[in-house]
Amino acid sequence: MRVVETIKNIWKIEDLRNRILTTLLLVAIYRFGTFVVLPGIDPKALTALQEQTRGGLLALLDMFSGGAFSNASIFALGIMPYISASIVMQLMAIAVPSFQKLQREGESGRRKINQWTRYLTVAILLFQGPTYLVNLSVQLKAAGAALPAGIWFTISSTIILAAGSMFILWLGERITDKGVGNGISFIILVGIIARLPHSLFQEFISRTSEKTGGLVMFLFEMLFLLLVIAGAILLVQGTRRVPVQYAKRIIGNKQYGGARQYIPLKVNAANVMPIIFAQAIMFIPISIVGFSNQQDQSGFWAAFMDNTGFWYNFVFAVLIILFTYFYTAITINPTQMSDDLKRNNGFIPGVKPGKNTKDYLDAIMDRITLPGAFFLALVAILPAFARIAGVSMEFSQFFGGTSLLILVGVVLDTLQQIESHLLMRHYDGLLKSGRIKGRSGTVAAY
Repeated sequence: MRVVETIKNIWKIEDLRNRILTTLLLVAIYRFGTFVVLPGIDPKALTALQEQTRGGLLALLDMFSGGAFSNASIFALGIMPYISASIVMQLMAIAVPSFQKLQREGESGRRKINQWTRYLTVAILLFQGPTYLVNLSVQLKAAGAALPAGIWFTISSTIILAAGSMFILWLGERITDKGVGNGISFIILVGIIARLPHSLFQEFISRTSEKTGGLVMFLFEMLFLLLVIAGAILLVQGTRRVPVQYAKRIIGNKQYGGARQYIPLKVNAANVMPIIFAQAIMFIPISIVGFSNQQDQSGFWAAFMDNTGFWYNFVFAVLIILFTYFYTAITINPTQMSDDLKRNNGFIPGVKPGKNTKDYLDAIMDRITLPGAFFLALVAILPAFARIAGVSMEFSQFFGGTSLLILVGVVLDTLQQIESHLLMRHYDGLLKSGRIKGRSGTVAAY
């Protein structure tokens, strides 16, 4: 069989074999840490916290942390603080001239930005640590337990939580250097996949033991999930290639340029960022209701408390479309692309260099971003349709949203890297025909 032959070829390549084994070892260390509970906390009293993380934004955080958030683990804060710091630094690199200058300095500038990103990550962790402990205290009281008293417990636990997140970051960097794929993205992927077997098993038990459609309905769910995954792959890989012709230059006795190349403009250049931004905003009404003393909500508040309702998902989809255009506008710079082409004696056939090239690229981005934004919004609200169809809350999260896009993107990027190792040693690729295409851009999940 071709699968067995491919596995044998992978095992024959010593470098690739060592990278895969190193990745598995580091992932095992990460998964072990997600079950190590903070000192002084009774694991049996975490039922209220685990119930709190079954829905809303906290369910997303718990998924990204691989269940460490609901386990009150030393890895409870996960890798999300680093991702938040990275997003802030990306935005500053676009808006602040001094950061733009650092980006143009090459490797030295990148090291400085990475160093400041880590400082910002530590600052976020020192703020989120006590906040997490306050929420944990409330949930433990609901279960009839309590956190250890004293300021020393708060300080020591905050340091442990911050150190745990920074250790996850170190594991991710080691996976990038010594393993396979992008380490940070791979750790998020592991956290998402860790919940899949339990959710799938619970859905199977629910369908077969209750009068909810039986095995036929479960098989229909699996078929629909495969169709959604196929659509997510198309969204992740979709590009519009713009042809670029480079003028011939003769330097000495050698001729340079003259070849035609392509600029791959992504249909979904914003990746999952619009969904993350929109979810943060949609969580505001839920937070306000949570801090209020009113038990019964109606009207506006009731509409935004129901994540399967029409108005919640309509506003959610509109926000995603708007944020897709916003994030694409700040990450894709047609003016800079036009200047780079002109500086390297390149031009788009039939389009004059300069402003005309910039307007041409702008028009293409507007045309391909619109269907990409609508499809991204559709993928984001698919879990709501799954819930309406009777799919359990945990399993419905795999029918769309951030988790599905990250899962598809990271898997494609990792398989593409493995295939590159095989082709470089003159072995067949992972597919019988064609090559595995990644996201044609950054391999990060965010």
